[in-house]
Amino acid sequence: MKRIVLFLLTNVAVLAVITIVLRVLGLDQAMSQQGLALGPLLAFSAVVGFAGSIISLLLSKSMAKWSTGAHVINGSEGQTERWLVDSVRRLSSKAGIVMPEVAVYDGEPNAFATGAFKNSALVAVSTGLLDSMNREEVEAVLAHEVAHVANGDMVTMALLQGVVNTFVVFLSRIVGTIVDRAVFRSEREDGLGYFITVFVCQILFGLLASIIVAWFSRQREFRADRGSAEYNGTKPMINALARLGRVEPGPLPETIRAMGISDRPGWMALFSTHPPIEQRIAALQAFGR
Repeated sequence: MKRIVLFLLTNVAVLAVITIVLRVLGLDQAMSQQGLALGPLLAFSAVVGFAGSIISLLLSKSMAKWSTGAHVINGSEGQTERWLVDSVRRLSSKAGIVMPEVAVYDGEPNAFATGAFKNSALVAVSTGLLDSMNREEVEAVLAHEVAHVANGDMVTMALLQGVVNTFVVFLSRIVGTIVDRAVFRSEREDGLGYFITVFVCQILFGLLASIIVAWFSRQREFRADRGSAEYNGTKPMINALARLGRVEPGPLPETIRAMGISDRPGWMALFSTHPPIEQRIAALQAFGR
């Protein structure tokens, strides 16, 4: 809760600074003369920007179970399930969090963590990952996902997405108004030029925002790798990553893809939620020295 409050306060402060800067520069009056009130626009943008990400966060666990077909286990199903539950319980104790739900789903090698709150999260692994790794490597992956939960990464990513969404909405409408008045010479408050410009700007600014979010996600992956090393040792996580580097990771729904253990960057590296496996291994090797 403290993380959420601090994050929100920080971004409220950012919005306040922007408002002050616009007023000092006289841009708020200029935009008002053009029929655009910046204060209400900021409020509108924040509501639109945060609404989707917060709702997605609150529904993330249920949606993850539904979209992957993951079924929660309690350890009574068999030896493997009991070992998985015991491993997550041990790692959660080390991380100082309430034990997440543990789930298994059918699919190629991958794993993920999700949930709106760190003390009511979900950690899931695929059957492909269980079949392709030894227990030490699977434990390293579980430790990585538990580190995501302990770090509050699901909440942080949702809030960050809300912030960038806010600025995409806000800046798109400012540019739309300027272009509509200066280029299209529209006398209406919402002329055709405004709608076209807003549409184009939301795409362009959205792409830039995605690059920012993806960069932050990649840094968060390095941190979760280090968390796994702290909970379970450096070598098991390096071995697990090396194993993942030799297989094609199982696809995950877009809403939880950033919380998976692996994702191929491909040629769109700037938009990748995960760093290349080689970089992650090198970072862990440096961390373990």
